[in-house]
Amino acid sequence: MKPDKPLGQKAYGSIPHLIGSKTGEGDHTISQGQHNICTIKTRDKHDVIIVQEKFDGSNVAVAKINGQIVALTRPGYLAETSPHEMHHIFANWVKEREDIFQQYLNEGERLCGELMLMAHGLKYKIDEDNPIIWFDLMRGMDRVSVDILFERIFYSGLLLPVTLWKGEAIAIELAYEKTNNHLFVQHVKCLEQPEGIIYRVERKGKVDFLAKWVRPDFETGKYLGQEVWNTSL
Repeated sequence: MKPDKPLGQKAYGSIPHLIGSKTGEGDHTISQGQHNICTIKTRDKHDVIIVQEKFDGSNVAVAKINGQIVALTRPGYLAETSPHEMHHIFANWVKEREDIFQQYLNEGERLCGELMLMAHGLKYKIDEDNPIIWFDLMRGMDRVSVDILFERIFYSGLLLPVTLWKGEAIAIELAYEKTNNHLFVQHVKCLEQPEGIIYRVERKGKVDFLAKWVRPDFETGKYLGQEVWNTSL
């Protein structure tokens, strides 16, 4: 019997792919119109395209539920019930920083990010004291804008992804080239060619949709089963 999900749902869903991105079983792709908004031409002055590097780790979340701080895996289960050691490390990491999450999370909110302790398809150089990139602040299925996320937790000491691009539509090739600049991500740095990029489309201060691009030659999960920990690299 599986344990309950404290949120009553997944902690994080699936981001669809841009056209031409490497997809796997069960993945889906955005429409041509949405693809064009991201990469060719925005609809009008109200569209803002934000591009961030896609990190290859384990999706996790921290939620405030009935005043309690809980660490969750992507499917929405308590991290401490996971069969994977990295999630137990994550659960302990959250307990040690409970006061931070109590301060920066409101009731019913969750902070979602990528746990970078173990290599999946890429190796990273990380700071084991700060091994998570936080990229979404959510309530239910609704995300806050990048600006609100940054304003909320900028002084928390938690890591946020670098904004590689913010403005009008930008071609995938040009956006991906910007992942070569890791000057502002000192705690988590990809030691290989980055997996891809995330496009976030915001409109009038609200998140409209997200899409990801994964490079065609990316080898998904090539280190899984080998117990490669980024903390030992």
